[in-house]
Formats: sequence, structure tokens, C-alpha cells
Amino acid sequence: MKKICWIIFFVFNAFGVAKAQSVGGVFVEPMITLEKGNGEVDFPSPFNSSTTNIDGFGVGTRLGFHVFESIFLGVDGRYAMPEFKDSSLGQKIRARSWNYGPVLGLQMPTSLALRIWAGYIFDGQLDPDKDENVDEKFTDATGYRIGAGIKFSLISLNLEFQSLNYDKTEISEIGIFNPGYSTSNIDLNTSSWILSVSMPISL
Repeated sequence: MKKICWIIFFVFNAFGVAKAQSVGGVFVEPMITLEKGNGEVDFPSPFNSSTTNIDGFGVGTRLGFHVFESIFLGVDGRYAMPEFKDSSLGQKIRARSWNYGPVLGLQMPTSLALRIWAGYIFDGQLDPDKDENVDEKFTDATGYRIGAGIKFSLISLNLEFQSLNYDKTEISEIGIFNPGYSTSNIDLNTSSWILSVSMPISL
């Protein structure tokens, strides 16, 4: 709830800035993403850590305000269905992931524009399918995303670096056991490169 309140504050603060500047407006930016990442699952001692790969397509959108066509700020949300690989469990399965958070960026006010931005990720999760008699879900993600792109006409080609830490793990099934509990002793740290095509649209 606290995270949602911060996002509401951020959006309304952005609206106040845009209104005060009087030059700008609302924008929406849908996108298609391609993620290629890796990570590490940290288990408590005496268990060894496990390496992971997270690769696949997703979708997302930014919603916010731009000021003087040079500054944009808003909320960035993503959803993806990547392939998830785990070295210790021998998993190679589909997963579902989402995350969201505020973003602040700069862009050249020209038809062919260089854009740069940075964002903080408030929350997210990665939920791999059940495999090898293990059903787990990584939650409470926080982290950051930085990126750059080139906008021409209605299209922007973008490249981003993303770092996430999933602080909790929900374990529904291990072998014949169904513990159904959440633990902060197992976390997943990931880093990814994200290539995307987006359409910044002023409303």
C-alpha cells in the first residue's frame, strides 16, 4: 500500500509540474520488449547458489507528462512471459513477470530525437511454471532501470539495462510437500538488457 501511495504522489506531483510550466501535456507510450538476462538465486547456508537465465518477449507502457517536449516523467509498467532457466533444478520453463515504478527522462525536442531516462522499480514478481516437482514464485522486486533511445516520427528504438532484487520467495510445492509459505531467506538477483520498440503518443 505504501508503494502505491508513493506512485500516486509521484503522478500528481508530475501533473503539478506540467501544469505550472503550462507548456506540455499528457503522453502514453506502449511498447514491445525483448529481454535477455541472468541472475542468481541465493539460498541460505549450507546450500549452494543457483544461476538463472531469463529471456523473452513482453509488453509495457509509460503514462505521464512531458514538459517543453524535453522532460518527461510518469509511471512505467511491464508484463512479460520469458523463458526461465535454473541451473540447480535443471528447469527450462515459461514464467510470467511484472513490475512497475516511476520514470524520469530527457529528450531532444526535434523530429529525430535522442532520449535518455532512469526509473526506480517499486514492486514486481517473477512466477515460473511448476517443474521438477517445484512450484515457486519470486516477489517483492525492487531495483532500477536506465535506458536510451532514438525517436523518429512516431517510433522510438530503445535499449535499457535493468537490475532487480526479488526479496521474497513463495514456495507452494517441493516434491511431495506443499509447504505454502513465504521466506525472505531465498532471494533472486537479476540483471537484464532490454531492447524495445515504443510509440510515444501525446494526448
